[in-house]
Amino acid sequence: MPIETTIAARLIERGWRLALAETTTGGLISVRFVSLPGSSAYFDRGIVAYSQAAKVQALGIDPDVTKTHGVVSGESARAMAAGLQRLSQADLVLAETGIAGPIRGRSPKPLGMTYFALHTPTGLLAAEAQFDGDRHGIQQQIADYALAMIAGYLDVDVGTAGA
Repeated sequence: MPIETTIAARLIERGWRLALAETTTGGLISVRFVSLPGSSAYFDRGIVAYSQAAKVQALGIDPDVTKTHGVVSGESARAMAAGLQRLSQADLVLAETGIAGPIRGRSPKPLGMTYFALHTPTGLLAAEAQFDGDRHGIQQQIADYALAMIAGYLDVDVGTAGA
């Protein structure tokens, strides 16, 4: 059973709603949830805030966060999650921001560097990870990691959920 199916069941069981703020994945995480029948029972929204301006306008983050720490940073991921939680009032909000390549752009960070933040009823969890591969491969790995992060918080057994 796909991990998103198990996560969906746990969200429904708890009566919780999920919102996502995606950059690098361009909506891949949201697609995995909304592809499931009945997703309106737990999925609130997914926002692809790719540019710095979109992060400020759509997620309400302070522009100084991205100016000071960069768009691809733990601080930006945490601000994205907190901003979307304020806007959506969802129980769980996951944000991701990273660099998928093939070119690095303006960031000094390496390709595949990604930052995650999960806003939960008990606080904010953050993580960073480095992924390898081509653009598509990195995006898929980011989506998988994000789902594993949500599953971990919900005590979903990732080993059996993805089988």
